[in-house]
Amino acid sequence: MAIRSAGNGSSTMAHKPLIVLPERYRSPLEALLGDTLAERVTLRGFTTLEEAMALAPEADIGWFDEFAGGIYSKGPRAAVNARWINTVIVGFDAFPIDEMRARGQIFTNGAGLIPDVIADYAVMGALTLAKRLDEVVRAHDRREWLRKPPGTFEMRGTKALIIGYGAIGKEIATRLQAFGVEVTGVRRSADASAFVIGADEWRGRLAEFDWIIISAPNTAETKAMIGPEELAGMKPGARLINVARGDLVDQPALIRALESGHLAGAFLDVTTPEPLPSDDPLWRAPNVLITMHLSGPSQNSMFERGAARFMRNLQHYLAGEPLEHVADLTRDY
Repeated sequence: MAIRSAGNGSSTMAHKPLIVLPERYRSPLEALLGDTLAERVTLRGFTTLEEAMALAPEADIGWFDEFAGGIYSKGPRAAVNARWINTVIVGFDAFPIDEMRARGQIFTNGAGLIPDVIADYAVMGALTLAKRLDEVVRAHDRREWLRKPPGTFEMRGTKALIIGYGAIGKEIATRLQAFGVEVTGVRRSADASAFVIGADEWRGRLAEFDWIIISAPNTAETKAMIGPEELAGMKPGARLINVARGDLVDQPALIRALESGHLAGAFLDVTTPEPLPSDDPLWRAPNVLITMHLSGPSQNSMFERGAARFMRNLQHYLAGEPLEHVADLTRDY
């Protein structure tokens, strides 16, 4: 089915675009539109999956960020006539990328939207593992006064390898460096002057690092990138932090590395699958802390940040100009 054009250059759009979005977003977005933009678009909100699925085929612009009923993934699939799909979600996992690419749809996601928030969470994980704050909290719940600290690992003078040195990875590095940690990043293109190594170098250097931090995208290339060989190659007593996706780590191999004592601990904000079943052996692995994919939601500014970006892009869209932060649908991220 043909997609309606957004127009070219600064010419006036013949079609008044319909924006479909969660009802809870509608009033705040209307306030941001102002009188001029409000006259050029139509906003329709949904509160249920049924409403979302009924509105989706009519949308010119779809913003389906509602997790109830799986709307966030089902809405884009049903938005067959949309010119533009927007989300604050970073990963591509939930979206019908092949279908969107075939339709020629524009896709703007949340890449780079909250790197500071996720970086804060990752570094919280490092501090938790270093001082075993999880054990302190459990003692508190038992009303037990600990006689000695459960964790005495010091940050200063340690070395961290950050696999995935994009916006999030760089924010993590800045925070760790403030604690006296020496940071090496990993990305596709090496840059020795910035202490960044290439994707083909990091495996041979794993034994150098006290911290292995994963913030890479979930792609065919990164799936299970941390497997038995990589875990065995890590420094004895190293600590693993994953704020990316669970698929990047071979979980059975990780369990074995923790049970053997080769790794001192793991802070996992993400797992496979999610939610992790209550009987999964990962829950019982020693020295692991699972935080239920909370790094992104651990903020209250997502809508404000996402709406500000959306408003800039809406003005571009109405003017027929290229949008900002457009995801490349020919890649996995």
